[in-house]
Amino acid sequence: MKVTALFFSPCGSTEECAKLVATELANKLGASLAIDSFTTPAERKNVREFAADDVVVVASPTFAGKLPNKILPDFKEKIKANGAKAIALVTFGNRSYDNSLAELYAVLKENNFVIPAAAALVNEHSFARIGLGRPNENDIAEIKAFAQNINLDAVASVPGDADAAYYVPKQENGEPAKFLKATPKTDLDKCVKCGVCAKSCPMGSINPDNTAEVTGVCIKCHACVNKCQKQAKYFDDEQLISHAAMLKANYTDEKKNEFF
Repeated sequence: MKVTALFFSPCGSTEECAKLVATELANKLGASLAIDSFTTPAERKNVREFAADDVVVVASPTFAGKLPNKILPDFKEKIKANGAKAIALVTFGNRSYDNSLAELYAVLKENNFVIPAAAALVNEHSFARIGLGRPNENDIAEIKAFAQNINLDAVASVPGDADAAYYVPKQENGEPAKFLKATPKTDLDKCVKCGVCAKSCPMGSINPDNTAEVTGVCIKCHACVNKCQKQAKYFDDEQLISHAAMLKANYTDEKKNEFF
C-alpha cells in the first residue's frame, strides 16, 4: 500500500495540511509515503493513475467558495483511480469553504475514487490578514487525530452543492468586487530578479526573463507576493484591496476545522 499527498498549493499551507494527513496515515498503515505537487504547469502536465490499493490525500485551497476554476480541468482530467481511496481536503482562509469540498468530492468520485474521509481546514488567507497563524498547534493536533481515526472501509458524505455558483466577493461598501483583470505589480527598486515569483506562479504567467511582465492569466493566489523575500511584488487594484479590507472587517473570528 502507498499513501500519496497530492496537492495544489500556490502559497504552501495546503501542501502542509496534505503532508500532515498523508504522513500520519502512512505511519498508521505502515505504508510507503509519496509527495506529489500538482501546483505548477509542469507539475500538472502528466496524468496521475493510481491502483486499487493506493490511498491518495488530494488537497486544494478554496477560491471564491469552490475549487480554483482554472485548475478544475486538471483535477478532472489528470487524476485517475482504479478504485483507489481518496481523502478529500480543502483549505479556506477563515471565511468559508462554501461548496469547494462538495466539488472536490464530486470530481474524485467521478474519477473513480472511493472517498472514506474528508475535511475542510482553516489556513491563513492568502491576501487578507485573517486566519493568521493557522494551522496552529491545536489545528495540527486535530488534523493528526482525524488522520489516525480514518476508517478506509467507510464512505464519507460532505455538505454543499458541487454545482453551486462561485461566491461573489464584496467591497467594503457591500458592492461586488470586480478584480478579474488585476495582476501583480513589481517594485523595481526592491526586485533582485531572483525569479522566485516566476517559478511560484501556478499559471506560469510571470515572464522569468522579465518578472515585471505578466504574460498570461492571474488567479490572484498571491504566491508571487507571499514568496518574494524582498517584498517587491504587490497588487494595487482598488477593488481587490477593498475586498481584503471587507474580509478583515467581517471574518476575524476563528473558524473551526470540519471533518467528515
